Amino acid sequence: MTRHIEMLDALFKHATEGIVVVDKSASIVMLNPKARELFGYHDQELIGKKIETLIPQRYSKNHVGYRDTYLEMPRARGMGHMMDLFARRRDGSEFPVEVSLSPFKTSDGEFVVSFVIDITERKKQENRIIEANLEIQKLNAELEERVEQRTRELALAIQRVEQSQEEVIRALKKERELNNMKSQFVTIASHEFRTPLATILSSASLIGRYPKTEDEEKRQKHVQRIKSTVANLTEILNDFLSIGKLEEGRVKSIPVQTNLQEFARNLIEEIKGLCKEDQQIRFSFEGEPEVWLDKQLLRNVLFNLLSNAIKYSEPGKSIFLRIKTESKAIHIQVEDQGIGIPQADQLHIFDRFFRAQNAGNAQGTGLGLNIVQNYMDLMGGKVDFTSDTGKGTVFNLFLPNYAPVGPIIETDI
Repeated sequence: MTRHIEMLDALFKHATEGIVVVDKSASIVMLNPKARELFGYHDQELIGKKIETLIPQRYSKNHVGYRDTYLEMPRARGMGHMMDLFARRRDGSEFPVEVSLSPFKTSDGEFVVSFVIDITERKKQENRIIEANLEIQKLNAELEERVEQRTRELALAIQRVEQSQEEVIRALKKERELNNMKSQFVTIASHEFRTPLATILSSASLIGRYPKTEDEEKRQKHVQRIKSTVANLTEILNDFLSIGKLEEGRVKSIPVQTNLQEFARNLIEEIKGLCKEDQQIRFSFEGEPEVWLDKQLLRNVLFNLLSNAIKYSEPGKSIFLRIKTESKAIHIQVEDQGIGIPQADQLHIFDRFFRAQNAGNAQGTGLGLNIVQNYMDLMGGKVDFTSDTGKGTVFNLFLPNYAPVGPIIETDI
């Protein structure tokens, strides 16, 4: 029995939540060190005082009625459903809290124990999420304006130029495609941003529960989760930016002399942090390492294909990157042992916003492979693939290998 009492005493003293015990008259009879720390009081200052001492003055008058009603029929419950709760420190300052109540009886009478959590950091994160959502709404509004502007320009062009019936039909079809693209973008962006933002909010809230030094491992776990989710959001935004630049004709292929073997190794080092448990990227190289190509465009192509291979493969599977160079040509192969692409979907796999039916809940915009094909076209190359559902996919890239004619002009990618 003594051992049990010691364990309960240790749990009470070392709990990371504030614990306040009141009697039937709502007087404080006991509180743990964390509660004293939260409210800024010394050891025995609160003993014998009413619970309203810890409640902001603007709420304390009404609270008397609420707690008397509760003490008549006490039951385990959480407080503050659909509303914000605040507590008052000794210096009069306030902070947001989460509170739960549990009644109990002893030989000394009836009591209620309150568990109090300071949720200041959680509230800060919620405000940041709200700000992020406002930014997303702003992006959506800008996109709608851009599509409407394109539509107006198209209408003016139709008015100014006499066109055949076939040309008018093609123009109207293009307008519908732009409107469909807007709808697809809004739908995909809303879904792809909502899930990562919810993950960030969850991890940020949980971090606040681990204030002690010994909780560092748990904190770091959620910090890494937030970093990974932010990286996913960055990847989604990069896809949308790439499509915009391609539409505007701002992306050009500028070949430069490159050590392709070293380039590939650096890329693998960069991307291997995305690998699932026991996944490995196996790399092989054949031929001369010095080639001519656009490094930035090729990096985006390979990063997209390798990240897809990782995403759609199970833990423990290998991803293969094979490169072979010749005097006038480069052949690159990316192979995975993942879910594969269904035969019925293979014809549309490079279409914008298209996702295979077996993609499931894996994050993605349906833009990546469309960007890959566009970049390969810009570099004068081609891309094809073979795939077997349940066994994996092989993408083959064929690129020219020759120095450009004329001066090299830097371009914004």
